[in-house]
Amino acid sequence: MTSPLSTLRKNRRAPLPQSLGERGRRDQTQRSDEEYEASLLRDLFPKRQSGSEVTDSLNTFRSKVMPRKSPKEVSPPTDFELISSMMRKLTQLERKVTSQALDIDKKTRRIAVLEEKLKLLHGKAQRENQDEVNVNRKCYRLQKQIWEMETFLQDYGMIWVGDGEDEDEDDEDEPKQSSRQPGRGLFPGGSVVRSFSVNFDLVLQNIRDLNVLAGEGGTRITFFPGGAKLTQQPAVDLQLYTNGMVMFHGPFRPYTQPQTQRFIQDLMDGFFPTELKDRFPHGVLFQVDDRREEEFRAEFPGKGHTVGGSEHEVMRYREEASTTHSCVPDRKLSMQQFLNKLPERVVKGGNVINIRSSLKYHLQGCDGAETCVLSVIETRALQTLRERPECDEVSEISSLRVKSEDGEKTFILKMFFSETIGHLRRYLDAHRGSRGPPYDIISAFLHQRYHSDDDQTLLQCGLTPNAALLLRPRPQPVTS
Repeated sequence: MTSPLSTLRKNRRAPLPQSLGERGRRDQTQRSDEEYEASLLRDLFPKRQSGSEVTDSLNTFRSKVMPRKSPKEVSPPTDFELISSMMRKLTQLERKVTSQALDIDKKTRRIAVLEEKLKLLHGKAQRENQDEVNVNRKCYRLQKQIWEMETFLQDYGMIWVGDGEDEDEDDEDEPKQSSRQPGRGLFPGGSVVRSFSVNFDLVLQNIRDLNVLAGEGGTRITFFPGGAKLTQQPAVDLQLYTNGMVMFHGPFRPYTQPQTQRFIQDLMDGFFPTELKDRFPHGVLFQVDDRREEEFRAEFPGKGHTVGGSEHEVMRYREEASTTHSCVPDRKLSMQQFLNKLPERVVKGGNVINIRSSLKYHLQGCDGAETCVLSVIETRALQTLRERPECDEVSEISSLRVKSEDGEKTFILKMFFSETIGHLRRYLDAHRGSRGPPYDIISAFLHQRYHSDDDQTLLQCGLTPNAALLLRPRPQPVTS
C-alpha cells in the first residue's frame, strides 16, 4: 500500500509557467538579498572597501566554501546568524564604550591637574608682580635717600667716594680669587694691593687739616654742678713708627694688621678714621709723635742672661730698654706744659677767674723764676682721663694742687668728687713715701680749714671742681 506522501515523492510535477513580471520580481528579490549579505559582511569585516570589492570577496568566499548553486537555490541568512552578528557588534561597541570611558576619566584627571598647576602659576605670577612692585618702590626710596645725602654733602663741599668694593659685584664671570687671597688687600675682599706703604708726609698733612677742622686751639664749655668752665679739646696721642703705630698709650699695632691699614688709609685719604667715629662722633684732635725713622721693638717676654753678669744687671738693662722703647713714657710735665693743659679762664658765680695767670703767680716767685718742682701724681681719675676722655665721669673730676710743707714741691692730683680725704692721703704717701712725719691738710684760700676727717668726700669738703691745699707738719703733743 502506498501513502499519499510516497506518491508525492515519486511523482514530480512540472512547474507552472511563470510570467515575465514574476521573473523580474524574483531577480529583484535575489539582488536585494545579495546586497543585504554584502552589507552584513561589511559590518562583520569593517574594511575600507568599495561595494564591488565586497561583492567580489563575497563571491570568492562563496565559491571556496559553498558549492555553486543556481540563482534559484540562494537562501537568506537565518535568525541565528543575524543574532550572532548583532551580538558581536554589541560586544565590540561595549568594549569601545569602556575604553572611551577610561580614556575620558584619564583625561579628566589630567585636566584637573593642569588646572591646579595653572592656578599655582597664576598665583606665583601675581606674587612676582607684587614683589617687583615692592622692589621698585624700595629702589626708588633708596635712590631718593642717596640723592638727599649727596645733596647734603654738596652743601658742605664734600662728595661720597666709597671704598670701591661693589664696583665689580655684577661681573660674575670674572675670577675673584685675587681679591680673596689672604694678605692681598686692606681686608678680605678689599681693593688695596698687598704691598701697603705709608706716606708719612701725607698722613701728617691730613692730620693737621683734620685738627683745624676739629677746632685746634679752641676751648669748649664744660658744665659741672654749680657752674661751668672752659676746657680744651681732648687730644689723642698717636706715635708713628717705621713698622707700626701706637695710639692711646698702647698697645703697639703693626701696619700688617687690617685694622691698622684701614686707620692709616683713612688718614691718607683725608678722612677722619672710621675706627674713632663711634667714640668721637664730633671729631678729635691728634697729637702726633713722628718717629718714622725708629722701629718699635717689643720687650722680650723671657728671662735674659748675660755672660759674666748678674741678674741685677739684666734687670737694669731691661728697665733701660723698656724706658727707651716704652709706648707709655712717664714724662714729667714742666710748669708751662701743665699750665697749657688748664683752661685759661673759668666763669664761676658770674665772675671770670684767670686760672693760668693765678696759678703761674703762685708757682713762680716775684721775679718770675720757678721756685718749686711740679709733680703729677698718678690717680684713678687721671687714668680715666687718658683712656676715656669723653665719658660722663670726666665732669665729676676735681683738680687739686697740693704744696708740700717746705713749699719747694707742688703735687697735682686728679680725683673724683666721690673720693675721700683718706684717698688723698694715700696718694700723697705713695708718691712721697709713707715714712714721713705726720701732716695736716689745710685749704690754701679763703678760710684755712683743716681736713682731718678721712671719711669725708671732696664734694662734702668743697674741694670741687678745683682747689689748692697746703701740707703742714702736725704739732707733736707736749709731754709733761
